[in-house]
Amino acid sequence: MKQTVVLYPGGGVGHVVPMLELAKVFLKHGYDVSMVLLEPPLKLSDSGALAVERHVASNPSVSFHVLPPLPAPDFASSGKHPFLLILQLLHQYNELLESFLRSIPRQRLHSLVIDMFCVDAIDVCAKLGVPVYTFFASGVSVLSILTQLPKFLAGRETGLKELGDTPLDFLGVPPMPASHLIKELLEHPEDEMCKAMASSWERNTETMGVLVNSFESLESRAARTLRDPLCVPGKVLPPIYCVGPLVGEGAKEAAERNECLGWLDSQPDHSVVFLCFGSKGTFSAEQLKEIAVGLENSGQRFIWVVRTPPTTTEGFKKYIEQRPELDLDAVFPEGFMERTQDRGFIVTSWAPQVDVLRHPATGTFVTHCGWNSTLEGITAGVPMLCWPQYAEQKMNKVFMTADMGVAVELEGYNSDFVKAEELEAKVRLVMESEEGRQLRARSAARKKEAEAALEEGGSSHAAFVQFLSDAENLGE
Repeated sequence: MKQTVVLYPGGGVGHVVPMLELAKVFLKHGYDVSMVLLEPPLKLSDSGALAVERHVASNPSVSFHVLPPLPAPDFASSGKHPFLLILQLLHQYNELLESFLRSIPRQRLHSLVIDMFCVDAIDVCAKLGVPVYTFFASGVSVLSILTQLPKFLAGRETGLKELGDTPLDFLGVPPMPASHLIKELLEHPEDEMCKAMASSWERNTETMGVLVNSFESLESRAARTLRDPLCVPGKVLPPIYCVGPLVGEGAKEAAERNECLGWLDSQPDHSVVFLCFGSKGTFSAEQLKEIAVGLENSGQRFIWVVRTPPTTTEGFKKYIEQRPELDLDAVFPEGFMERTQDRGFIVTSWAPQVDVLRHPATGTFVTHCGWNSTLEGITAGVPMLCWPQYAEQKMNKVFMTADMGVAVELEGYNSDFVKAEELEAKVRLVMESEEGRQLRARSAARKKEAEAALEEGGSSHAAFVQFLSDAENLGE
């Protein structure tokens, strides 16, 4: 009898996509996989919901179960941070999740694997006696810091915000400027949002094990730290399994090819700078103009995914967005499109990022440092320029530049404005200089390591086999 693993990603596209890649690993090992999805409480007009639909449609071997929708929180009038309302909503879904888990015969139900934000589901599993594991869709280094943080915050009289860029020392990672931690964790430790987040991270390591979307040689120091009994004094952490990089394969059919790939086909190898900032990455008109000037002055070929700054509906602040149609001529410097038409390609919607990064013509990736994008850059062997914006992206920037050696930072990200001269200089550095050549060599080496980790007998393959074996022994 085949056993069923239930995956519960909870959040948006950045959480669903890597969990679908994890689903493929379970399928390869002979398990049935069921993924529980929620109706998103925020109907954003970006590509997130469409991307989830596209990924669901292209994974027929996974069965999907959408929980009946609960009333969405009243974001406009509650006065609470939307993230707190989302956590509350996830908690309310516990009853429906329990009903679904009860519908699977207990002897067939292998385990529930939860996303980093679905920690309240641990209580459902405790009640039903179902093994529960965390899937941490970011890297081991971030997990290491977030695991050590509650102890670090305990007893503090003030928030970390006032430390500014003071480097903080956590085990297993490079010194981390306080300002680079997730923004909400910088508030006073008694602040409701800070407490809720810290408690959420704490519960991530209260499951029977943590599967992490990374590979051992990429973040070996952090992985060793999390296995050290001294990592969090007085707390026994569960086993950590590095099972990544879990990255999509890109389009398989020629018919699916985006026109930007056709344009790339006619460019020389390693000659194109690719700029893409994730599903939420938007800039002011002033910043877009500055990027255009920097790109033009660099003299390099480029593909640039340009997204408009959102306009907001009063009361909802930035959480429900209306995106105006993009008038490129109004945004860019006069004549920019004509002057760069032979060496530039502008995308105003979705771009097939994995395919673009793996194309031989792509030479540099300017990224917001979301973990999925970071892994896509690493597995393509493309050096990166870091322009982090929110969530854990500034932390990722530190690891990418100081630890992994695959990236260079764009100065100005921390004050929310990167100047044209800075972009031009760093693009030239990566594309034309000796330092850039060394960066490319390190990136190519990391790509090989990533491939080796996933091969049979590689570290990530072995970690997954170990996880299955440990889960089996738990069940006996």
